[in-house]
Amino acid sequence: MPSRLVSTTDPIDLHLTLAPMRRGPGDPAMRMGREIWRTTRTPDGPATLRIAPHVSGLEVEAWGPGTEDVLARAPELVGAEDEPAAFRPENPLLARLHALRRGLRIARSGAVMEALVPAILEQKVTGTEAYRAWRALALRYGEPAPGPAGNAGMRVSPAPAVLAALPYYAFHPLGVERRRAEVIRRVCGLASTLEAAGREGPAALTARLLAIPGIGPWTAAEVVFRALGDPDAVSVGDFHLPHLVSWALAGEPRGSDERMLELLEPYRGQRARVVRLLEVSGIRAPRYGPRMTPRSIAAI
Repeated sequence: MPSRLVSTTDPIDLHLTLAPMRRGPGDPAMRMGREIWRTTRTPDGPATLRIAPHVSGLEVEAWGPGTEDVLARAPELVGAEDEPAAFRPENPLLARLHALRRGLRIARSGAVMEALVPAILEQKVTGTEAYRAWRALALRYGEPAPGPAGNAGMRVSPAPAVLAALPYYAFHPLGVERRRAEVIRRVCGLASTLEAAGREGPAALTARLLAIPGIGPWTAAEVVFRALGDPDAVSVGDFHLPHLVSWALAGEPRGSDERMLELLEPYRGQRARVVRLLEVSGIRAPRYGPRMTPRSIAAI
C-alpha cells in the first residue's frame, strides 16, 4: 500500500492531537490505539489512513481512491505543520501545561463536511446522544472503508449528497429530531460551496457557515477548529467550556461566555490552544446539581 514518512523534529502525541477528530469511542470512521485508523472523503473518492509512530517521525499508509490526496495532506492532519512555539504564555499554569504537553498539536483535516455534520448532531444534546446518532448515521448511510479497515467494520462518513436526499423523518430512528435533521440536509446541499469556503481560510468559512439558518458561533468554531486547524477558534455557547476556563484561569467556579472571552483575550490568536490545553489538563470546574440526562429521540 502507498505510504509516506512524516518527519518531525519534535515529538507529536497522536492521541492528544487527533482525539478531537473522533466522535465518541464507537466512531466507525476512526479508531485509536497504538496506531490511529481514520477514514475520510477526498475529491478523488474515499480513503483510509493508518498512522503509526516511527523512529523518524510518523508513518502514514493509505488505501482507496483518495490515497494520493490524503498522503499529500498527512502533515496537516497529524499537526506537523502546526506552530506551538508561537504560543508563549506568561500565565504560570498555561506555561506549565504547554511544557508538559509538548506533543499536543492542532490538527487540520481539511474536510469541512466531515466536521460539520457531527457538530450539528452535537447541538444542544449530551455527548452520549450525539455520539450514538453519529455512529448510527455512519453505519447506515456510510460505506465500507477501503482496505483492511473495511473488513474490521470501519465506515467512511456518509456522502453529503446521500444525506441531502434523505427526508427529515429518515433521521428520527437514528435519534435525530426534525430541527437537526433539516440543518444537516440544508448544509449537505451546500457541500461544494462550504468546502470551497474552507479553502479560503477560517474567516471565509466562518462567515459562510453563520449565514446558514441553524448554524451558530458554537458550530462554526467547532468546524473551523477541526477542518482548518484554527488555533484561535473559540466555541462560544458551549455548556461546560466557560466554567472550565473561568475556574482554571480565575478560580471562579462558574463562568459565562463573556467572562470566558475576557479571560482568553490576552491569548488572542492562540485561544483554541489555551482551551485544548485546559481540556487535557484534568482540571474540572466544581459541579452543582445533576447532569443533563441523555434522551432517546428514536423512542419519541
